[in-house]
Amino acid sequence: MITRKQLIKKYLDFFKSKNHKEIPNASLIPENDPTTLFIGSGVETIIPYVLGQKHPLGKRLMNVQKCIRTVDIEEVGDTTHHTFFEMIGNWSLGDYWKKDALKWSFEFATKILKLNKKRLAISCFTGNKNTPKDMESKEIWESLGIPKERIAFIDDNWWGPAGKTGPCGPNTEMFYWKDNSKPAPKEFNPNNETWVEIWNDVLMQYVKDEKGNYNKATQKTIDNGRGMERILAVVNKDEDNYLTELWQPIIKQIEKLSGKKYKGNEKAMRIIADHIKAAVFIIADGIVPGNTEQGYILRRLIRRAIRYGKELGMKNFTSEVTEPVFKIYDDYEELKKNKKHILNELEKEEEKFNSTLEKGLKIFKKISKDKKISGEEGFLLYQSYGFPIEMTDELAKQKGITFSPEASGALLVKHQQFSRTASSGKFKSGLADDSEATTKLHTATHLLLAALKTVLKDENLMQKGSNITAERLRFDFSFPRKLTKKEISEVEDLVNAQIQRGCEIIREEMTPEKAKKKGATGIFNAKYKEVVSVYTIKNCSKEICSGPHVKNTCELGKFKILKEESSSSGVRRIKATLS
Repeated sequence: MITRKQLIKKYLDFFKSKNHKEIPNASLIPENDPTTLFIGSGVETIIPYVLGQKHPLGKRLMNVQKCIRTVDIEEVGDTTHHTFFEMIGNWSLGDYWKKDALKWSFEFATKILKLNKKRLAISCFTGNKNTPKDMESKEIWESLGIPKERIAFIDDNWWGPAGKTGPCGPNTEMFYWKDNSKPAPKEFNPNNETWVEIWNDVLMQYVKDEKGNYNKATQKTIDNGRGMERILAVVNKDEDNYLTELWQPIIKQIEKLSGKKYKGNEKAMRIIADHIKAAVFIIADGIVPGNTEQGYILRRLIRRAIRYGKELGMKNFTSEVTEPVFKIYDDYEELKKNKKHILNELEKEEEKFNSTLEKGLKIFKKISKDKKISGEEGFLLYQSYGFPIEMTDELAKQKGITFSPEASGALLVKHQQFSRTASSGKFKSGLADDSEATTKLHTATHLLLAALKTVLKDENLMQKGSNITAERLRFDFSFPRKLTKKEISEVEDLVNAQIQRGCEIIREEMTPEKAKKKGATGIFNAKYKEVVSVYTIKNCSKEICSGPHVKNTCELGKFKILKEESSSSGVRRIKATLS
């Protein structure tokens, strides 16, 4: 039996022996990335370096990254899907390539984790009109001992670009036959769900340009990712991920509170355990339940868990189900630090939902008598009774009721479109867009933070989030009240004064300790390793940041605050632009 912590150590030790350096586990909330609501993979945290910027720790990196993926919320309830998961990954930024990447993947799987070679299978990219069939990967796998019958070519074995342009390339996946009762078939059929994908080597060897051409990348990148939950299950011969130590303490707590057994109630208990765990981590990273963006996803997860808890006869249970999560993940400081806040937010949301759930279910029953719910009625359930649109859709499908969200009014369409983009993890612009416009706005956020601290006379004021598109910046910061018109004007004037002053922006690499001594701001309780990048704007700011930035503030143009509003309790939001 291998534990989560033992698996992490084996992984880090193995890739350390291959000269990889560990990088921090980043927040679930993306920094300066308008393309996704949550971090869904380790590579999303290092995009500037995938695009060619030099990483302070070198070309070989590794980490264990907490992730949230909402595209599979409806799939949660089976044995392998999860909203929150940990991804163990390693990267080569223009260093080693396919042969070493695949060889080490195989070595880690078979020699370190001792997975049975006879239960392994591989998928490769089948090729298309733009790029050739990935025969190179196939030949490498065969040289490692994978039979040709166990290698399948798949159309969708391709990664990126996440936006319209950028790095992309084929990927090759490793699958494991999870059935312990019978041997794996000779031939690999990717459509057979007994084959479980356990990790993925993404081979970024192209860059897509604005004309749609796929050009060979000057920096080839390896992005190797493995889901902790699936790996732990196959290593310990568990055919159900929820039988591992990552879930069993939570499941047992649900059994205790409901008086029911896991067997026969698997789907409901998996959904409750998954959604509550995800909610704990999302709240720990500063998000509270709400009606937009991350807050909407969080509310949806909590309320979906509550509804399934109701099916098991539970009420006012979320905070009690949460307790084992803190023990399972006792190595996450943010959980310990924010435990009281997390429990409080869960209890508040459960109380709110309970007060409207009964009414909402009655209304649902009433309006669905003719086996049809209109878009307007669906929005009424959302607006008046707190039913997420997806919950109405899910209930309707379960009961054979026709429901078409697209037929609703403008507000419902807006929420449904939001949900779809949130689930796919993509917005209009590209992942970590490094265009000239976004680079300028990123630099402007540094000036804005410094100006806010000066005008509001609060050195403890902190950035709580950022979202940048080519058109505008959105900046969240900790502050307890609405800014006055005078304060907004002063902040705007101070930023423009710094722009007009023409300050050079200097990037330095140093240890976190030295950065702190030199007055750089950053979250120093994060697991910073040996070297970080520090950006200095003379007489203005000094911050730990991965970039990108302009070379001089005079490049920015005129700064204009468009709006100042509340983001959540104790957090204000500014939207601004450059012209």
